Amino acid sequence: MAPTQKEGLRAYGSFISLYEKKYPKACQCLDKDKEALFSFNNYPAEHWQHIRTTNPIESTFATIRHRSKRTKGCGSRTATLSMVFKLALTAESKWRRLNGSKEIIKVLTGIKFKDGEEVKKAA
Repeated sequence: MAPTQKEGLRAYGSFISLYEKKYPKACQCLDKDKEALFSFNNYPAEHWQHIRTTNPIESTFATIRHRSKRTKGCGSRTATLSMVFKLALTAESKWRRLNGSKEIIKVLTGIKFKDGEEVKKAA
């Protein structure tokens, strides 16, 4: 939750040094994925909340999983796929717009961000 990558890396380093002896495998896993863990800093700060969570995916599939367990199988493969598709469409209608949705265009066009702020090129 550090506001800058530098502060996040400092906290990461102290976490690793504190827990490396007790939990070596977990720390190795974190170290292996260190670059991916801090990649969210290269996106607009408004997007960080969405990048850090898997809740939208989990919520959508929770609806589908709940319904498919209750029906105990829909018979044919086509019927099951149709049910999943319709349930996903229903779940989609309740989604909200991403924070900083106007920043998506900048990300897609290749504008660079550092610590959540747009990098301005010197003239």
